Amino acid sequence: MPENTSWIPLFPLNTVLFPGGVLPLKVFETRYLDMLRECMKNQQPFGVVLIKSGAEVGAAAEPEEIGCLTHIVEWDMQDLGVLMLRVEGSQRFRILQQRVLADQRLEAQISLIADDLPGAPDQVHLLCASTLKLVIDDIQNKGRASHGAEYASPFSLPLQFDSASWVANRWCEILPIPLKARQKLLELTDGRERLAIVHQYLLQHHII
Repeated sequence: MPENTSWIPLFPLNTVLFPGGVLPLKVFETRYLDMLRECMKNQQPFGVVLIKSGAEVGAAAEPEEIGCLTHIVEWDMQDLGVLMLRVEGSQRFRILQQRVLADQRLEAQISLIADDLPGAPDQVHLLCASTLKLVIDDIQNKGRASHGAEYASPFSLPLQFDSASWVANRWCEILPIPLKARQKLLELTDGRERLAIVHQYLLQHHII
């Protein structure tokens, strides 16, 4: 796993971001506005990490050890001091060491976690993918009906139903499960194992 010896900005949040996932952000704290300006200026990614203890505002929170790198795909500042962002998860990472800056921002040196290896779709994959397609189509149709041309899809393109990891990641974002459970799923190194757990959940709750 390659290590990044430079310091990466961290954004501790009460959410878990998966590779390929889309996250809208509304940022107004000065420290994070400064951080994001630097990221945009230097075309630098930042890491989204689930808060282990603490809060999103105030003193620096303690993050979980594994998070997801992101890149900014859209931004807007219609109101002074309020930055609206749309970011997309890219690759998971493990925090090797971290530090707290004077303004209570977090930075970390990280080790990147290799992407899940692709494989031929099996029956579990195909069933989860076909059901996911129905769910995504329903979300998209309702969103377009409600918001028209202003509708912004919560999914990035292209949709990758042929990828077990992508299908598992999207289910992990959609399902109503606790944040700690999402974090444990993010930490799994095998995308097919993640999908197998999702499949069991879908069976138990009679979704498939």
